[in-house]
Amino acid sequence: MAENPNPNEMSLVQQYQKLVLEYEALDEEIDGLLARNNGATENMSDEDYERYREMANHRDYVYNQMKALERQIALDDEG
Repeated sequence: MAENPNPNEMSLVQQYQKLVLEYEALDEEIDGLLARNNGATENMSDEDYERYREMANHRDYVYNQMKALERQIALDDEG
């Protein structure tokens, strides 16, 4: 018989899924910005470069949150 999912674990998985979508959207936006500037930050205007750095920093933050949740979910699975 299948076990009932832990509500806390389900919440963590849902948070993780939201973060993945946010990460992918940021990554796509960064790729688009790079593509509009021939693939190099050196070709960006000051405004584009500032936007690029903001998005890249936020993407890194989201990635770190994803990794923390992955560890938490894995630990829950082991316990």
